[in-house]
Amino acid sequence: MQDVIAALLTPDDSLASIIVWDLRLPRALAALLVGAALAVAGVLTQALTRNPLAEPGLLGVNSGAALAVVSGAATLGITSLSGRLWLACAGAACAALLVGWIGLGRRIPSTDPLAHLLLTGLALSACASAMTGSITIFNSSAFDSHRFWVVGSLAERTYEQVGAVAPLIGLGVLLSLVVLKPLDALLMGEDAAAALGIPVSQVRLLTLLAITLLCGGATALAGPIGFVGLVVPHTLRLLVGTSIKRLLPLSLLFGPVLVLASDVIGRLVLAPAELEVGIVTALVGAPVLLALVLGRKRPQSHLSQYSGQGSSLSEADGGWRS
Repeated sequence: MQDVIAALLTPDDSLASIIVWDLRLPRALAALLVGAALAVAGVLTQALTRNPLAEPGLLGVNSGAALAVVSGAATLGITSLSGRLWLACAGAACAALLVGWIGLGRRIPSTDPLAHLLLTGLALSACASAMTGSITIFNSSAFDSHRFWVVGSLAERTYEQVGAVAPLIGLGVLLSLVVLKPLDALLMGEDAAAALGIPVSQVRLLTLLAITLLCGGATALAGPIGFVGLVVPHTLRLLVGTSIKRLLPLSLLFGPVLVLASDVIGRLVLAPAELEVGIVTALVGAPVLLALVLGRKRPQSHLSQYSGQGSSLSEADGGWRS
């Protein structure tokens, strides 16, 4: 421990300093970025769909990123970590644009827009997953590239990779702050939000764009890490209520803690071997979420959790107009 502190305070050419500054610190920064991005994306996804059990993968971002990674490996021979990063960003962006265009822009007028958006995301995820599976079956290099990326890993991350993704995640966080107040009003229904003068369609598009930037950047940097965007917001909602103004800042804090702790656990539990962070978050997140759901004292419907617990109509009105 003393060597670590000394390496942090006085970096030099020693082995301890190289390990801390070149290996551990970039990995820790990546964990903090990914955790914050996935947790905030989870809050936005659950607010957008008004479903506390929704998670960002439902919108097809992860599947689109995976398809781009294996397609790049199969057709262009791109298997490097940096190459996969940009392929994943492009795939996530294309998937989100397609879901937004079909789910929000091309829907049948009589259908529920939220249901249409979710169904579009699920359909796109299924198609992308099927195409990904087909490519990996017939192309060994694509299979190897996909096999090590799909579990979710923070190993061998560099400052350059973290710096490349940080602006995307930062912009996504800023957009989430922009839509924070109108999303609180949208939780009480479109009619109530429209009565307050909130542009519902624009808020949805901005929220979808924020989710794309956050989830796309996190997926590009670490692969599709599951349960963070589901467990963190859902757990905090049970503790502080449904108000986005409370959930989002707390998610920015606890999301990084969960991912960083999972990465440390993965490195220690089977040392000198290690479990990838995506495996640990699933092993930790699934039982925690199940315990939270089973521990509820009384059943609630998904939509009832968003009515009256975290904010009132007058509070949302005052916050938006201010």
